Amino acid sequence: MMDIVLERCFSRPLTAEFVRSVSLEAEGCLALHRVAWQGSLLSRDGRRMVCRFRAPDVESARNALRQAGAEVTTLWPGTLHDAPGLDAGALAEANVLVERAFASPVSLAAIQAREEAGAACLQNHRVRFVRTFLSQDARRMLCLYRAPDAESVRLAQHQAGMPLARVWAFRAILPGLPVDTTHDA
Repeated sequence: MMDIVLERCFSRPLTAEFVRSVSLEAEGCLALHRVAWQGSLLSRDGRRMVCRFRAPDVESARNALRQAGAEVTTLWPGTLHDAPGLDAGALAEANVLVERAFASPVSLAAIQAREEAGAACLQNHRVRFVRTFLSQDARRMLCLYRAPDAESVRLAQHQAGMPLARVWAFRAILPGLPVDTTHDA
């Protein structure tokens, strides 16, 4: 099984409750293709979303998601990398996503070294790295952070000289957990 990431944008905002209900409705289609929804990260404005799945391959995920009625324009396989010593509590507290895009493939080690070199910038803005998703082609990266807000992450990343395409606060929608409608980033 491999990690598959689906990125979506919406002209009309979605609610966390809607995402949860659609995800639960799609479980039958997903199960037919041995695809398991791992959770979704919905931007605070409801216009961007990243979903993670476990599937035998990308084509299984693509077929299952299409049958469930989802647009699958930006669907990619990748690897998941957690911060050293990450505990479940820290992962649950992640609230800001950084999108990175690269013209040529990058190594995870090179990006990690850059971030470690700028660790003081993150610390100064109370930003904590939690998890990274790196695309199989090493040209796309999504990084999760715990921070007071998205602007703190944007400033820390800029000061540390880290590449970024977009930074946004999110609400996590996870299987088996209630939708948190009160906690804002």
